[in-house]
Amino acid sequence: MAQFTEEQLAQLKEVLQQRYLQLREEVRDELESSGDQHYADLAGSVADPGDASVADMLVDVGANLVDRQVNEMREVEAALKRLADLDYGDCIDCGGEIGFDRLMVYPTAQRCVRCQEVHEKTYMHENKPTL
Repeated sequence: MAQFTEEQLAQLKEVLQQRYLQLREEVRDELESSGDQHYADLAGSVADPGDASVADMLVDVGANLVDRQVNEMREVEAALKRLADLDYGDCIDCGGEIGFDRLMVYPTAQRCVRCQEVHEKTYMHENKPTL
């Protein structure tokens, strides 16, 4: 594991735990609000294709938001596991130290800055939609 003081480890653990709780609250709020909104029912009562497409889009946006939050929760859980396994703060590519400042800003980081830049340049085309 990267060389951090006990105080730094406690700070990083606190940041991860707080982010997890925040994400859990956001997911709960989004699911509650989506239960209150009946876009599909509203669009179904109006025979307008435009209203139906807006209703579908709003449902999809809500589902995508929850999906993103759940994925981030999984990243936080994985970071907490790495912390418990004494594997936290090590770059998965080069094995070097990620750095305390980077982890405070992005506590789920798995790569050092240099390796992350290489990764982004190498795989930057993969997640771009094409038509």
